[in-house]
Amino acid sequence: MKPLASVGVTSNLASIQNGFLRCAVTLLLMLVSALSANAENLVSMRTSEVATLPTAESSFRLLTVAGRPLALGRETAWLLSEDRKTWTRIDWHAGVPVVATAGDSRLAFLLLAPQPDGAVERIAAISLVAGKPVLKPLPALPKPLTAAHATVHKDTLYVAGSGAADTRHFFSIDHAAVAPVWTTLPAPIVAGELTTLVGQTNAVFATFTSDAGKGDRLFRWALDTGWIEKSPVPGAVIAGTARAIGQAHILLLVHDDGDAAPKLKSFHTITGSWATLGALKNTGTTAVRSATALGNGILLEQERAATDGGGSAFSLVEIESSKFLLTLLDWVIIIVYLVSMLSMGLYFYLREKRMSTSDFFVGGRTIPFWAAGVSLYAANTSSISYIAIPAKAFETNWQYLTNNLVAVLGLMFVAVWIVPVLRRLDLMSVFQYLETRFHPLIRTLASALFMAVQIGSRMSVILFLPSLAIATMTGIDVTWSILIMGVFTMIYTALGGMKAVVWTDVVQLIVKMGGIFFAIGFIVYMLDGGVGELLTVARAEDKMKLFDFSWDLTKATVWGFVFLVLFDVVLTFPKDQVLMQRVLSTKSDKDAGRSIWTLAAIMIPGGFMFYMVGTALFAYYKSHPERMNPLLTIDATFPLFIAAELPTGIRGLIIAGILAAAMATLSSIMNSVATLASVDFYEKWVKAPDPKTSVRFAEAMTVVTGILGMGVALVLTRYDIHSLFDISIELAGLLGGGFAGAYTLGMFTRRANWQGVAIGVAISIALTTTAWTMKLVHPYFYLAISIFICIVVGYIASWFFPAPSAQSLVGLTIYENHKKT
Repeated sequence: MKPLASVGVTSNLASIQNGFLRCAVTLLLMLVSALSANAENLVSMRTSEVATLPTAESSFRLLTVAGRPLALGRETAWLLSEDRKTWTRIDWHAGVPVVATAGDSRLAFLLLAPQPDGAVERIAAISLVAGKPVLKPLPALPKPLTAAHATVHKDTLYVAGSGAADTRHFFSIDHAAVAPVWTTLPAPIVAGELTTLVGQTNAVFATFTSDAGKGDRLFRWALDTGWIEKSPVPGAVIAGTARAIGQAHILLLVHDDGDAAPKLKSFHTITGSWATLGALKNTGTTAVRSATALGNGILLEQERAATDGGGSAFSLVEIESSKFLLTLLDWVIIIVYLVSMLSMGLYFYLREKRMSTSDFFVGGRTIPFWAAGVSLYAANTSSISYIAIPAKAFETNWQYLTNNLVAVLGLMFVAVWIVPVLRRLDLMSVFQYLETRFHPLIRTLASALFMAVQIGSRMSVILFLPSLAIATMTGIDVTWSILIMGVFTMIYTALGGMKAVVWTDVVQLIVKMGGIFFAIGFIVYMLDGGVGELLTVARAEDKMKLFDFSWDLTKATVWGFVFLVLFDVVLTFPKDQVLMQRVLSTKSDKDAGRSIWTLAAIMIPGGFMFYMVGTALFAYYKSHPERMNPLLTIDATFPLFIAAELPTGIRGLIIAGILAAAMATLSSIMNSVATLASVDFYEKWVKAPDPKTSVRFAEAMTVVTGILGMGVALVLTRYDIHSLFDISIELAGLLGGGFAGAYTLGMFTRRANWQGVAIGVAISIALTTTAWTMKLVHPYFYLAISIFICIVVGYIASWFFPAPSAQSLVGLTIYENHKKT
């Protein structure tokens, strides 16, 4: 779009009007182009022929073991080659009829029926050892089942079917346990025959036949909700053809038009919407006899028509996604953004003499309070906020936003009570406090653990998330995306120090919040009913639910957030070098407090915007399920919308916003870790360190930090992680709580000593890890548990050792009346 400024501001009214008209027409054309794409599916269906079995035997049971398809007959078994061109016969003898199979492309199970009535009594896991099938029997089912179907979801095998007198039964078993035991679950009370059973998105979905002329019925089971009926199937499901794909889709073959060829349809488990992906080709085959998950689709065995010689024919039905390429304008916007960040780093490098550690680490303590506050928010709204939070709101609701609302109250306490204590100590590393209050060993351990957590869990996740987004939107490999973000951030942070970090944060906040604001408006514009439709869908699906006052510790409740804010915001703020370094960079104690108030003022409206994006995406994709890509993760929902729906130019702007969200936090982490490495380690180990040498060491450590963070992020690319938002919370709770308790004991008690704190930290980490291993509570509680244990154990343990002297506590606690005696 041509900028308005390029038209020129003159007294000629007609010229101004023409400029406005050209802009309006350009914008309209972009919107029409984006809207026209809604008629098309983002994925297409591809059917490929598979080799015919060299045998006259028919009616096989298909299954996939470790990615290799097996066709099990009554007396023979055949293994498909990796190029899918030949079948190889292998030794096989089940001894018991196989009536059904289940699996997820890696694991496979056989449903065995030893009696003539065909009732399933046993289930066995099957694996390939040296190219031969090996069975591992599971315990006998609690009851024999007819018309049985099974599915694997994570480490649990679910089985459903009918028992005596047509009673329904539903069982589960942890097949990976040392001594697996069947659990009886509530069975669905549904008329009709069970046709498919499939696990997806922490739930089990089952389809049942319905009256002629009506779509089959679909039910969802989850541990917390039981059985709930969902949107009916748009047709009749072919038994045994359902499979989970991606993180939130199910593929099924459905007859929706009489005797016409079956169609491949997708069901989105979050929005509850159906989409048609394509129809099977009429190749002289008739009924589908067996099916198994393979690749990005379903491998089918179909009965060949008698006129074609009978027997079996095999075909693979897969889905493939469209690719989106950025235009020249998009790339120009992205490159301009990246170059501008480098330029700001170079500007501060050339401007500063770099002879003082104060200039590099805390900006010479000259940062305005409002800029420090904006930088605090920018550091908190990383790529996790930009990508994972909209995905969380899309998948669930606004309950996690409660954290922002309660956090504002916690920040008030921080500004009044905690910040003044640390600000008046004139620190560069917040862990200097722990040495002054307790012992040098406490400082060293706390600083080292903080650095490890920032690089290993936070920085790596922040690099990995936007790399997924960029890969979705541009086709650039995830590895290159990680390297581009990491290297650019590393360079401008090493060049400019804290001033470059803060002032680039200000620019980056404007870029990323502008992108979020436009995205919300554009989604509303794309909805047929506009704001009304958005609110109607959100209310009907309870997507704006904020508060859960239940006492269920396995869920994210209000009480969980109260504890989280108390422990995560109030008690961990002092140990967060990333945040405190900005507070310490302000001009005075008063400005330090004002920076916290600025952060609180931005947090609530900013939080609402991020969650509103997720809700708007839910409304859009519920109306346009064909615009989803089943092959992508849930975290890729917002990036998918940006790539597939937004007009050119705007797409580049929002990608720049995603980069800004990531790079703002990355630069903060790099600078903070480099500060700690220099102040807490280098300057303590080197006698009479030269300030200039310390700065150079910090610059080098900025580069090292960037390289390590990129390395861990590249490792993450090898794993299929459901929610990086949840993972980041878990890691912060497991590793970050103990030393936060140390600050609490130091600031709020006079009796705590270093021996008691050391014991409290060690026990808190051990017990929190135990809670995580046993999955006793929701991950949001890990941090609170860790801090609470450290405080209680550390305080009690301190009574077994000498109390600190009164003189050593002056200025280190919140008790202003504690004077030197």
